[in-house]
Amino acid sequence: MRGYLARKTLVYGVTFVVAVTLNWLIPRLMPGDPVQRMVARAAVQHPETIASMTEYYERTFGLDLPIWQQYLNYWAALFRGDLGTSVWLFPTPVSQVVLDAVPYTLGIMIPAILLSFVVGNSVGAMAARSRWLDNVALPVGYLITAMPYMWLAILLAWGFGVALGWFPVAGGYDFGLVPQWSWSFAGDLLQHWVLPFLSLFLVSLGGWAIGMRNLIIYELESDYANYLAALGAPRRLIRQYAFRNAMLPQITGLALQLGTILGGALVTEIVFAYPGLGKLVLSAIQNQDFFLLQGTLLFVVIGVLLANFVIDIVYVLVDPRTRTGLTGGTA
Repeated sequence: MRGYLARKTLVYGVTFVVAVTLNWLIPRLMPGDPVQRMVARAAVQHPETIASMTEYYERTFGLDLPIWQQYLNYWAALFRGDLGTSVWLFPTPVSQVVLDAVPYTLGIMIPAILLSFVVGNSVGAMAARSRWLDNVALPVGYLITAMPYMWLAILLAWGFGVALGWFPVAGGYDFGLVPQWSWSFAGDLLQHWVLPFLSLFLVSLGGWAIGMRNLIIYELESDYANYLAALGAPRRLIRQYAFRNAMLPQITGLALQLGTILGGALVTEIVFAYPGLGKLVLSAIQNQDFFLLQGTLLFVVIGVLLANFVIDIVYVLVDPRTRTGLTGGTA
């Protein structure tokens, strides 16, 4: 087990270094100059003032240094927990801006991932042994899982927000409210949360249901299931074994889908103007804020890597064949 953890830690460590390097490099390949944008925003006309402001901002953001030194300084600052200063919201630190947005993203992502995984696998398992449910769940599952996140988000916003008026379609809470610990604010926060959550939940739900349905059917037709049936084992027991074996590929699929789900969450937040990381990414791009963009993407990278690492550990715990292989035995 220690060797397995050491190998995984090394792999994720190398992945982290490469991802952070790309995270630092990609914003700098974007067109435009954030310093010139800040100077232009100040609406200054005097050439000497413009030159002084340009020099000051370049020195403040470290853009007056050679590119290789900027890269090394970025790593040094990263180990200190310093993500820099936002260009768009100058002089607010990037870490403060990102931490204010993280709860909104996690608030829709974690419930959507967990509930869609549990409900989707349960529905898929039931559909594999119920013809009428299979005839209903399979077409609906294919329909919703084929929809892009942003398209479903637009449909939900139009149907439940504009046409029916049941839920608000923009923001994390009413623009006239001040965030506070009160039941009225919590209720308003929940109303704004429903549609972004449903967008992620429904798309993921269809995929898990279809995958589990197909896996259960495959497992019930496998040799061990036929052998147990020939021995007179109860049908319920055979289905339990089939479900447990079918869950293993689904757990692997969860690890592979995390990046896609997170990307869907970012796009969904943009559709609903939800104040999470997705809206930050869009604002950073629009305002050429290199530092906010790389800080936001850094949180995304760390979140995906940590979640995949946890799933790798969980897979070892739930799959006896993997545990046997780690101890040098044979399955």
